[in-house]
Amino acid sequence: MVEDEADLRDDLVEYLDRCGFEVRGASRGAELDRLLESGPADVIVLDVNLPDEDGFSVARRIRTSSHAAIIMLTARSSLIDRVIGLELGADVYLVKPVDFREVEAQVKALMRRMQKGAAPLPAPEPPSAAPAAAADARRAWVFDDIEWRIQPPTGAAVPLTATEYKFLSLLVTAPGEPVTRQDISVALTGRDWDPYSRSIDSLVRRLRIKVEERSGCALPVQAVHGVGYAFVGPVVSSVVEDSTP
Repeated sequence: MVEDEADLRDDLVEYLDRCGFEVRGASRGAELDRLLESGPADVIVLDVNLPDEDGFSVARRIRTSSHAAIIMLTARSSLIDRVIGLELGADVYLVKPVDFREVEAQVKALMRRMQKGAAPLPAPEPPSAAPAAAADARRAWVFDDIEWRIQPPTGAAVPLTATEYKFLSLLVTAPGEPVTRQDISVALTGRDWDPYSRSIDSLVRRLRIKVEERSGCALPVQAVHGVGYAFVGPVVSSVVEDSTP
């Protein structure tokens, strides 16, 4: 919990501790760095207005060295601040004043998402199935969750923005299973889905165009009527090989 206002920081640390989390508090970016050196964090609740370094800069640094989820908790409520925070790597953007129960709910949601993404890999196939498995892998899309790229079975890898990466990471966790617009909206904006908003559809349309233009392959993301979107092609998560000669 990174917050320079001592009373708020202490109250939130105490509240989340009572909720069953192991919580450490920091008042500035440099103190957070020292805490992370002593042990990793699963979720970082981060204020934007900090005395030594603003939270946007801290979030950018965290994203280069940590897989921790980031909840930005700030009084800066403008749309541009929200967009900047999410683009720099925040998973959730909450505006003060905020009910502590909402912070708790967001932390639990992020923990569930990370635990789902960290599900154990299936047992290796017996040797007789190895050629078939290798052939399947060659036909699969590769989602690179380190370099933030998506690569088709044939064609060049396509770099992803933070928003595109978060969107695809939801879908490739369970290929073929639809992810609801509500879950997508909460993951991308921290807000409930607005049925009148076309922002998710616009994101998908731009991403399809981008992937096809850069790789020559159609992105297998399919709309599921009345639900949301699904990744309908074979996909594996891995580090994408650099295709540059």
